[in-house]
Amino acid sequence: MNKHLVISDNIFSVEEFKNILYYCRKCSYSYGERDDPNTPPCGMVHNISKNEYIYKLISGKIENELYPDAGKLTLYRMYINCFSPADKPYFHTDGLSGLTFIYYANDEEWGVNAGGETQFYIDGMLTGVPPIRNRMVMFDSNQLHCATSFRNHYKFSIAIKYE
Repeated sequence: MNKHLVISDNIFSVEEFKNILYYCRKCSYSYGERDDPNTPPCGMVHNISKNEYIYKLISGKIENELYPDAGKLTLYRMYINCFSPADKPYFHTDGLSGLTFIYYANDEEWGVNAGGETQFYIDGMLTGVPPIRNRMVMFDSNQLHCATSFRNHYKFSIAIKYE
């Protein structure tokens, strides 16, 4: 695996995954996340409150199992990106330092023609991480990356940002 990306699959139990997916489908969204001040907003976003079950579930999984060193950092934001098939997000970074985790909360089976991967620009090359359900990817927040939308359905990804 690329030294800049850490990918973990089957993060949560089936029941936990279903709870996360249900939350993504039922919560309210506002238009547009602007990751870079020089690009227009894209998609829809829902900020997850620290009081929510999934906030505690996801941060606990990261800090207690996947990457305990994340607990030494400050979790400053957790939110859901929801992209429609027509959305065309832009490349951006999430900060000058820190870690970003992206969790894919999609029920559909992923296939190579489905789209939806997260693209990373690393050493002059594009590397795509498929949005396999119940997968999490970790990367340095200063890593240039871009979401892509699914071809035929909505995409839910949860961004977890530490500094």
